[in-house]
Amino acid sequence: MAEMIQYLFSATEKSGGIRFPYLPLILTHRGNSLSVSGLLDTGATVNVLPYSMGKRLGAVWEEQTVSLQLTGNLSRSDARSLVVSAAVAEFEPVRMAFAWTEADNIPLILGQVNFFMEFDVCFFRSRSVFEIRPKADNS
Repeated sequence: MAEMIQYLFSATEKSGGIRFPYLPLILTHRGNSLSVSGLLDTGATVNVLPYSMGKRLGAVWEEQTVSLQLTGNLSRSDARSLVVSAAVAEFEPVRMAFAWTEADNIPLILGQVNFFMEFDVCFFRSRSVFEIRPKADNS
């Protein structure tokens, strides 16, 4: 298993040619898997999952009983807690907690809780590159 993997920043249709740190990963929930790209956002408190992605993973909105209050641009959107498995490259999958929001006009966001608690990331913005590795086992 690789210790560290390097990725290039990438542009999206909506980014106007500006490159951002998007990480490819596979989310799994209830036997359904979804290949996605998540925006690494060190300023985001929580991971945020758009509504349609949660539905494609087989999540049922009414079954998620823990409501979350989002802030900023998403403060008016209802959100529920959803835990899924996330696999990055050949690293061991980890449990990832998301604020699954009713909003769909947003990217998948990987934030402090709990993406950056599970992975160490080093950004090299001037080179449009980032490196990622699983957190060190401190046991």
